[in-house]
Amino acid sequence: MADVKMKKPIMEEALAEETGIDWSQAPSPAFVVDERLLERNLKLLKSVQDRTNCDILLALKGFSMWSTFPMARNYLAGITSSSLFEARLGYEEFGKEVHAYAPAYAEHEIDEYLTYVDHIVFNSFDQLNKYKDKVLNHEKNISIGLRVNPGYSEVETPLYDPCYINSRLGIPFESFQPDELDGVEGIHFHAMCEQGAEVLERILVHFEEKYGKYLHQMKWINFGGGHHITKPGYNVELLVSLINRIQETYDVKVILEPGEAIALNTGYLVATVLDIVHNGMELAIVDSSATCHMPDTLEMPYRAHIIGSGQPNEKAYTYRLGGMTCLAGDIIGDYSFDEPLKAGDKIVFTDMAHYTMVKTHMFNGVNLPSICTYNDEQGIKVIRSFQFEDYKGRLS
Repeated sequence: MADVKMKKPIMEEALAEETGIDWSQAPSPAFVVDERLLERNLKLLKSVQDRTNCDILLALKGFSMWSTFPMARNYLAGITSSSLFEARLGYEEFGKEVHAYAPAYAEHEIDEYLTYVDHIVFNSFDQLNKYKDKVLNHEKNISIGLRVNPGYSEVETPLYDPCYINSRLGIPFESFQPDELDGVEGIHFHAMCEQGAEVLERILVHFEEKYGKYLHQMKWINFGGGHHITKPGYNVELLVSLINRIQETYDVKVILEPGEAIALNTGYLVATVLDIVHNGMELAIVDSSATCHMPDTLEMPYRAHIIGSGQPNEKAYTYRLGGMTCLAGDIIGDYSFDEPLKAGDKIVFTDMAHYTMVKTHMFNGVNLPSICTYNDEQGIKVIRSFQFEDYKGRLS
């Protein structure tokens, strides 16, 4: 009897056709970072560095998948951290410059911090004066910076607006003390969130108006994160011109530290339909979770895209997708499909690399997605999977 090949489900065929990836080989749930797409982003970022001689850093708060660091360090100047653990991870696994900024540094951590970092940015003059001598007398040559608040931003979601009313992030201009800049080599600001160069241009107007005269005594200026450099349609030429203008005007080196631009549109979250129930509409329960695996969909909030899906009622079959936790609001969103969903179907969410793995948690004892890479030579490769011991080890 001749061998009979089982035909792939229609959904998996469509997924493979759009991405070039055989999703039947992926565990579920799983984050899968496509190394082809990641390298594409890194090459674009390096082109900005090469044309301006600026430094672009990987912000670990956005993307900390350290198995990809060997690739990233071929293109980027280093990493930036917002905690002791991020600084150590960058120091041990990236192997290039390590920058640090935190709203405040704990006294019991500062000595270890200084063993890892090359740049350290303080959020207040009190913190600067508390630790300045320790930094300046360290055996390493560590550059000191101050974070300021330019007093202007265009971020629509307060949760992600560094310059929102009464923000604790950055020194407001009315509290700036120019007579206490001795030992300070750089100024840092961060006023963006997934925005274009046009927004940066408007922010710089406000920044230079307040702080421009102090840049002449600095060695560097850090434009912070939030730059959507690798998003289709981003005005790279404008960014290059802004960087070059600032560097030429003030004789400083520009630093950028995007998290999202490195891994934007490079990763996926694979999930599987577990059950279909009905309560006023069709409800699909999947082996993933909005609150545990993609919390930004609830916090931002935003609607994650699923390959092959449409808006509610756009296609023939509409479902509300929900996670497997007992949280009533663990709702991923409403989607429509050309074919009815059934238990066992895989669905693939796009743009699930930045601000995903770094924010996952194990509420309800729900396991974390496996972490995988994809390339043409190895296909889908599982880098890390998680077990009960990972859950238990976080508790006591």
